Amino acid sequence: MQATELAKMLGDACYVFLAANFLWGLYCVIMVMRRLKLLSFRNELEQSEFLNQFQQALRSPQPAAADELCADNPRALAQLGRVAFANRKLSTEHLRQLLGELVQRDVLGDLEYRISWVATVIKSGPLLGLFGTVLGMMAAFGRIGTGEKVQPSQIADEISIALICTAMGLATAIPFSYCLASLNIRLRRLQDSLGSGLLRLLDYFRTGGV
Repeated sequence: MQATELAKMLGDACYVFLAANFLWGLYCVIMVMRRLKLLSFRNELEQSEFLNQFQQALRSPQPAAADELCADNPRALAQLGRVAFANRKLSTEHLRQLLGELVQRDVLGDLEYRISWVATVIKSGPLLGLFGTVLGMMAAFGRIGTGEKVQPSQIADEISIALICTAMGLATAIPFSYCLASLNIRLRRLQDSLGSGLLRLLDYFRTGGV
């Protein structure tokens, strides 16, 4: 009887674990989406316009205007352009290496960290649901195995825990799978736009634009 009650208590606790898993995944998704929106230009035209303004500032009598243009711009390419301007005396190879390290560490690192947590939430949801299902069935069969007269409503209670846990686990994994796919696509777009933007910046510094 004690094992049956313990299984029922753990089954009830699975609701908490499943809810916490869902909320953590939702938090990570929101944080990644906000971060991607902050770092990305809305489209290629907007990025191209920024690069044109940046290069015009570099050609002006006061090149420091290029640094001012990037100072208040939170987008990744703008901040990388500011670093490139500050280190413009470096060779092209060293500047490319510096910018590549910054992209991986400061831009992509945090995003990939959060996205990996979303993937973990997707895998954990069905597992937690299965755990709750097993505990619910253990409680139900344990009550039947006592040999006492058991009301159908009591058995239904344990079985409902099992089914609800399964449903909650799937309800976490299915929508977050779509969210993960969307985040990976947006991350790839950011990588592509950064790559093209950095190539344009490096070509400009390589040809002696400053």
